[in-house]
Amino acid sequence: MRNLHLMRKLFHGISTMWGVAAQQGLYRCGTHMQQVESFSSAWMLVEDGLIVGLGGEEGFYGVDRANVDEALWERIDLGGVEVLPGLVDSHTHIVFAAPRHEEFEMRLKGESYEAIAAAGGGILNSARKLQAMSEDDLYEQAAARLRTMIAHGTTTVEIKSGYGLTTDSELKILRVVKRLKQDFDIVIKATFLGAHGIPMEFKGEPDKYVDLVIKEMLPKVVEEGLADHVDVFCDRGFFTVEQTDRILKAAAAMGLPSKIHANELGLTGGVQVAVTNGSWSADHLEHCSEVEVGLLVESLRMDYGGTVPVGLPGTSYFLGIPYAPGRALIDAGLPFAMATDFNPGSSPIASLQVVWALGCTQQKLLPAEAFYAITCNAARALRCEKEVGALAAGQRANFFTTKTVDAIKAIPYFMGQNHTHQVFVNGRLFE
Repeated sequence: MRNLHLMRKLFHGISTMWGVAAQQGLYRCGTHMQQVESFSSAWMLVEDGLIVGLGGEEGFYGVDRANVDEALWERIDLGGVEVLPGLVDSHTHIVFAAPRHEEFEMRLKGESYEAIAAAGGGILNSARKLQAMSEDDLYEQAAARLRTMIAHGTTTVEIKSGYGLTTDSELKILRVVKRLKQDFDIVIKATFLGAHGIPMEFKGEPDKYVDLVIKEMLPKVVEEGLADHVDVFCDRGFFTVEQTDRILKAAAAMGLPSKIHANELGLTGGVQVAVTNGSWSADHLEHCSEVEVGLLVESLRMDYGGTVPVGLPGTSYFLGIPYAPGRALIDAGLPFAMATDFNPGSSPIASLQVVWALGCTQQKLLPAEAFYAITCNAARALRCEKEVGALAAGQRANFFTTKTVDAIKAIPYFMGQNHTHQVFVNGRLFE
C-alpha cells in the first residue's frame, strides 16, 4: 500500500499566487490578457503531481482546504514567497554542437543574417558541427542548457531538430530529445524540422531535398515515434510556400501536426500556408500585415481551433530586425504567445523572463499580457494547455516561487535578473 502522506502535499505560506484559473485548459485572447487572476494568502493541494485544489482570501477552485484532513497531507511552508505557474517555451533549438561567435562578430561588422546563410554560414554552419558530434556529447550539452532554462522558471519546452540536415543527423537530434524526455520530469515536446535549411549539396535543387525530407526522413521519424510535430522554415531564401505545403500535407498524412517558422525575413506567405494546413502555430511573424492578422483571426473559427501567433523577441533583439506586432495581434483578439527561440545563431537566450521584458519594452505589451504569452497561450501553441500553463485543478503542479514582490509587474521591470527562488515539477522541488 502506497504512503498517501507522501503523495499528498499542502503548500502554504504563499503571499500571492499568480496565474490561477477556474478550470484547466484556459488560455487568453485579446482584452482577456490584461488582468492576471490571483489569490492572496494562498495555498495549494497537490496529489500525485497534480493540483487538486487551490485558494486564498478570495475563494478557492477545486477541493477546498477546509474539507480535507490536513494530518494526511505533507505540509510545505513556502515562507511567504509569491508563486507563478511554470513558464512555457514553445519554440527552441537547444540541441546544437557549438555557438556561432564568429558570425556574431560578422553581423556587428555589418553582414546580414541572410548573407551569412547564403555563403554557407548560419544553419549550414551549425549542421556541419553537429554532424561531427556524438549523440552523447550533444545530450550533455543540451541537458546543461535545459537545466539553465528550468533554473529561470521554465517547466515546459519544445525542442526542434533542424541542425542535422541529413537523415542520420536529424534522427540523432531527435533521439537526444527523447533521452531528455526520459531524464527530465518537465514537459518536453519534440519537433521534426528537417526543412530548416537547404544543404549545400542540394543548392540549386531544393525540391530534391524536399523529396528527401518527405520520402526518407519523415517515415523514419514517425516509425521511431520521435516527434510530436513537424516544422518548416517557410521564408525567403529557405523553403517556398509550395514546398512547405508539400511537407505539411505529407506529415499530416502520417499523423504529425505542424507549427511553422513564418515571415521572419519578409511577407512570404507563411501565415497563409499555416492556416491552410491547420498549423497549431505560426512563429516569428517579424513581418505581419493586416492581411496576416485577419487570416489568424479567421482561423480561430475553424475546426482545428486556430493558429496561435508566436513572437520571438529575442531573435529581433539579437539580429536587430523588426519585432512581431504583438500589440496589434492582441488588439485583434488573438491569443498571442512568445518564446525564446533559444539557438546558437539568432537568439542565444535561455530565459523566458528576458522574453517577458522584451515583450513589454519592445512590443508594448502590458506585463500581464506578456505573462500570458509565456504561460497558457504558449501552452496553447503546443496544444497542451489542459496540462500546463496555469495553476488550476487538474493541471500539473509545475510552478516556481519568487521572493520578488508584485512579481507580475516586477519581473519584466527588473530585466536581466533571475527572479526564480525555487522550481517545482509535479509538486516536487527540482534540484
